[in-house]
Amino acid sequence: MLIKEFRVTLPLTVEEYQVAQLYSVAEASKNNTGGGEGIEVLKNEPFTDYPLLGGRYSTGQYTYKIYHLASKVPAFIRMLLPKTSLEVHEEAWNAYPYCKTVITNPGYMKENFMIVIESYHIGDVGDQDNVHELPADKLKIREVVHIDISNDPVASSDYKEDEDPSKFKSEKTGRGPLVGRDWKHSVDPVMTCYKLVTCEFKWFGLQTRVESFIQKAERRLFTNFHRQVFCWMDRWHGLTMEDIRALEDATREELNRVCNLLIFAFHYQYSTLN
Repeated sequence: MLIKEFRVTLPLTVEEYQVAQLYSVAEASKNNTGGGEGIEVLKNEPFTDYPLLGGRYSTGQYTYKIYHLASKVPAFIRMLLPKTSLEVHEEAWNAYPYCKTVITNPGYMKENFMIVIESYHIGDVGDQDNVHELPADKLKIREVVHIDISNDPVASSDYKEDEDPSKFKSEKTGRGPLVGRDWKHSVDPVMTCYKLVTCEFKWFGLQTRVESFIQKAERRLFTNFHRQVFCWMDRWHGLTMEDIRALEDATREELNRVCNLLIFAFHYQYSTLN
């Protein structure tokens, strides 16, 4: 088991981030359906009586998605592994400002693979020690990683000039650009996403390497995603939660329509060959 707590500070209020995050997730879902594969949204509905963080939060929005990854890996891996190994299931309970996401591979790895991401959004600069209330044994092995969306390096393949917080200035709010190493202490408003990532990959000889790879991938994801959240500010600022739910519904319908068209195309192609 490997536990890291990523802390991402942003020049937003906690209330603004709720809209910004949901908007950005919906946009990312649409952007990752290319090539006939991507994200299949199975459920997006309210939940009640599901206790989180010691029962402090128990109502919110539940989503269940399947990520189809076959086109994202090299061909020789697709030949070696069964299809079920390339489908990742994600369940998420959004009881904002606290959220919990569980990622599994029930078709292949079953109980031997799990990633749990617990996010707590607080109006500070990321200096609280144990917001997730970890017990002593887990707190001892937890590593804290501060992510600076403006100064941390990103891969050249990830870089987009219009998603660079050191260059972006919001026309709607006047916030940005985020300049200097100490920008988080000079912006107002300010908040931090405390994202606790616990990953387990039980496979003899590969566990340590794969768990380390997963944590590096999560850091890259959190960095790039939150650069987008900030630099897309003029797209989401001013939207209401009703606007966001309508956007999510439209996104789910679009993704499911793509999946249905692919199924039809497959059956049509198969019938012409037999």
